[in-house]
Amino acid sequence: MQSDNLFAKEEKVIADAKALLSDSGDKRSQEERSGFEKLLKEYRKLFKTTRRLMLLSDRNEQELLRLRIEAEKAKETLSRYFSPNLAKELTENPGFENLGGERRELTFLSTDLADFTEIVEKFEPSVIVPLLNDYLDSMTEIVYRHGGTTDKIVGDALHVIFGAPANLADQAERALACALEIDKFSEEFREQRITEGLPLGVTRIGLHSGPATVGNFGGKLFFNYTAYGDAVNTAARLESVNRHLGTRICASAALVEKVPNFIGRPVGTLYLKGKALGLDVFEPLTVAKAQSPAIGAYCAAFEKLKINDPTAKQDFAAVVAHHGEDPLAIYHLVRLLAGENGVAISFREK
Repeated sequence: MQSDNLFAKEEKVIADAKALLSDSGDKRSQEERSGFEKLLKEYRKLFKTTRRLMLLSDRNEQELLRLRIEAEKAKETLSRYFSPNLAKELTENPGFENLGGERRELTFLSTDLADFTEIVEKFEPSVIVPLLNDYLDSMTEIVYRHGGTTDKIVGDALHVIFGAPANLADQAERALACALEIDKFSEEFREQRITEGLPLGVTRIGLHSGPATVGNFGGKLFFNYTAYGDAVNTAARLESVNRHLGTRICASAALVEKVPNFIGRPVGTLYLKGKALGLDVFEPLTVAKAQSPAIGAYCAAFEKLKINDPTAKQDFAAVVAHHGEDPLAIYHLVRLLAGENGVAISFREK
């Protein structure tokens, strides 16, 4: 609001009235002139008061605008250090920063960029820093788009929570959609960098849903909004087993069961390091890939593997021979050729 020019008419009226009253040729009586002077005095008083109020209103609006801009800048800065949904809670929810946590059903996504340490040692920081920044910038953008909360960024790895701080009824679906988009981006990013002479590895992803304790952990001087529990570790373990299986995404049955019309193929019942119970694991797929003849042949061979049908070996060999390279089919074929059978697979390494 600009009040500087709002009172030009009033100022002119006052100036004309003063000029008229000072005119020696004015024929009004002294009593009339005194009355007019009194009215003019009251008018000027009202005018000055109104103008002061308007100027104060201008200053208030300017102050409010300044504070609003500062608040937006602070929130934007927080969003660069925290996930946007976490920054929103910190700025809009009084008391959110108080220490404490709660047990909640959550979904976790864990990623890792294969062989990145070797690239770091081989190339100069002037190459590595922008490469990693571009990679992580796009990765976190995908996470935020699907409503995930970035728990940690450790080197090139992301640890993401779905379902906290805000509850998400469709958290498993969001996490799965996020993983598929990350996979698409990371493959395109990798292929582009290879053409530039940077032998970037694949991005491996693990997905799992389960109970965990989430909240603010730390002390008065520092806290970290994070989650603890077996479910967190399981997602990380599933990310790691991809390098043995030749897959890029592994999702637990606990997550798959929460996703209506899940599209993917079975991997096996995995006994992960430090786990006594087996975990049924699946490889999520795009619709196009799931409908391919190769995936159909794999699933048929896997059904035989489940019942220890001896012809499963020949079927997996046929998948590899007739449908091109399929790392997961090759993995099972190698197991069968080594005398193993069934779908239970033990991993002693992380």
